[in-house]
Amino acid sequence: MKVLFVDLENVCRSPIAEGILREKLKNLNIEGDVDSAGFESFNINEPPDKRVVELANKYGYTLTGTARIFVTDDFEKFDKILVMDTIAYNKVMELAKKDDHKNKVQYLMSYANGGKNESIPNPYYSGNADCEIIFQMINLAVEKLADEIKK
Repeated sequence: MKVLFVDLENVCRSPIAEGILREKLKNLNIEGDVDSAGFESFNINEPPDKRVVELANKYGYTLTGTARIFVTDDFEKFDKILVMDTIAYNKVMELAKKDDHKNKVQYLMSYANGGKNESIPNPYYSGNADCEIIFQMINLAVEKLADEIKK
């Protein structure tokens, strides 16, 4: 299974999801390619936000990636493209030119809430308490995703 997580900056939400799913697949002995991307060029090659790295470490996850831009080749490379919010969804869908590309795109939170398209708020400009809440939202959704992949 090849999964790409997408948000705007690729420094908070999508790296959290990437790190959690990578660890869960490893623990399940499932081969997979997990990555994350965004749309803002000012973060390219930057590591995830320090706050989310520390939070992930607290729960036993490692965030090692660096920010990169979502590119149209990602539609060919990944089986699932999971977005964090409506902005990312709209930007990804603008680039999707084929129906099979569009069918790969869904909201990550749809795994946690019965298929409902729900955004995960961006914690970049908020405090540590918001980062914790968002981490737990992502963890729940990724847990459900890992369960589906396992089946």
